[in-house]
Amino acid sequence: MYDFFKKSIVFLLTWEARLVLSRYKPKVIAVTGSVGKTTTKDAIYAALSGSLHVRKSEKSFNSDIGVPLTILGLENAWRNPLLWGLNLARGLALLVRKKEYPAWLVVEVGADRPGDIRRIAKWLRPDTAVITGVPDFPVHVEFFRSPDEVAREKRALAEHVKEGGTVILNGDDSRMLEMCSAFEKVITYGFEKQNNFSASHQGILYEKGKAIGTRFRLVHSGLAFPVSIMGALGKARTYAALAAFAVAEVVGIESSSVARSLAAWMPPPGRMRVIKGVNGSTIIDDTYNSSPAAALSALDTLKEVKAIRRIAVLGDMLELGRYATEAHRSVGTRAAVCAETLLTVGFRSRATGEAALDAGMPEQNIREYEHTESRRVGQELRNELREGDIVLVKGSQSMRMERTVEELMAEPEKAVDLLVRQEPEWLLK
Repeated sequence: MYDFFKKSIVFLLTWEARLVLSRYKPKVIAVTGSVGKTTTKDAIYAALSGSLHVRKSEKSFNSDIGVPLTILGLENAWRNPLLWGLNLARGLALLVRKKEYPAWLVVEVGADRPGDIRRIAKWLRPDTAVITGVPDFPVHVEFFRSPDEVAREKRALAEHVKEGGTVILNGDDSRMLEMCSAFEKVITYGFEKQNNFSASHQGILYEKGKAIGTRFRLVHSGLAFPVSIMGALGKARTYAALAAFAVAEVVGIESSSVARSLAAWMPPPGRMRVIKGVNGSTIIDDTYNSSPAAALSALDTLKEVKAIRRIAVLGDMLELGRYATEAHRSVGTRAAVCAETLLTVGFRSRATGEAALDAGMPEQNIREYEHTESRRVGQELRNELREGDIVLVKGSQSMRMERTVEELMAEPEKAVDLLVRQEPEWLLK
């Protein structure tokens, strides 16, 4: 019964969304990829919102129900039939009487299974498609035959760009670059010099000895200037910013304006956010979700930060199918050289701990917890933290690793503003 209800809601919302696009004719910027979609979407919005009337997908509204909700400007009604009825009525109101509507939409598009993106792209028809890349161990690979099949699914968004539109790619992803080489107008971004927009001299910003953000130099058309992003760390922030600069050029916004906007931008919760920890420690909160590529990148960032002691708290990475064991072991091997202490959460992550041990991390520095013990991890660790300690916390959504962060925060009363999944529906789960 619920499946029928959900399919009916998706059908009606999609019908309304398509009519709204036809009536109001906004320019659509669609973002997909296996890593960094939400951060990239938010960076693009930050870059454009100071100059244009623009709306973005809220949180990670990137599914067959999330994309129509974004277009219609509606909230998720979860399992409440009355609220869904109200949503549908509000969608109809946009069609019956013309109202003020954004000139630009920044929409995130995701895929759990083959065909998900293609079904949305066929009717969305974006003006600009941004593809953030597909690593060798992509997230949500469980229902795909291979990473190449995941990449082809992401490419489907570019296939349905409107005539004369632009495809913007992470040019460091050679597989996606080759797959999209036939498209007429392609702009690339990344760390490699051949990209249209590239980054150099990336580093960490410090204040009073504490990490507070990320810095790099943007190189474009022979010019270079500094860019700073406060409140979050890691290469993913730089990639997102580079994508924002590329989109801004297509739209017609000057790079200097984008740099100012990004300096004031705060990346979304749970994505390498820097949070004050107990006893003078620092938390790198990367708890929104996890994948092998993202976990490896987060560990590399942990190693880069100045610290007295580096601690990695890593929960299971889900939806990896047959790649699960190999992926978790690769993360464990990296953790052994990036952290002094490793705490794992979940039975899949036992492979992470085993690999760290094999790679030389002392056995007494590795601890294992069950998948339901994310809060207990924080409760036990908080008493051990000292000034100068850095704690990376990461895991897939269902592992609820934000509960670990909450236990480690110096100001837990700010959890509702700083952490992911603080809505009542999530807190009840």
